Amino acid sequence: MSDESSPNRDTTAPPADPESAPRAPAGLDYREEEKDPAFVELKRRHRSFVFPLTIVFLLWYFGYVILAAYAHDFMATPVFGVINIGLLLGFGQFVSTFVITMTYVSFANRKLDPLAAQIRTDLESKESVA
Repeated sequence: MSDESSPNRDTTAPPADPESAPRAPAGLDYREEEKDPAFVELKRRHRSFVFPLTIVFLLWYFGYVILAAYAHDFMATPVFGVINIGLLLGFGQFVSTFVITMTYVSFANRKLDPLAAQIRTDLESKESVA
């Protein structure tokens, strides 16, 4: 059996060429940078927007799936012509996905990107010093 196919082969060994191994910039501790107030604020802003919106969308999505599975008569209720409530709610799933995406992009452009750019600039200046 070759060494390549051995299930007990050590995959954590350093690469043969130490120059090709990825390295963090010397002197810059990213775990400490995570504690920076600007980074903490960036994470807070992101989470305070994304988590509630995700919960609302999942409730809306699973509500639609449950209605489709168990409320056949309700979903088959005609609205106009051959268009019924199920089709409108299904179309609403697509519309809500695009609305959520556009809302997030707008939020990120206004609230997240400026702060992220500031953090990036600070880290780049710290890297150039290190």
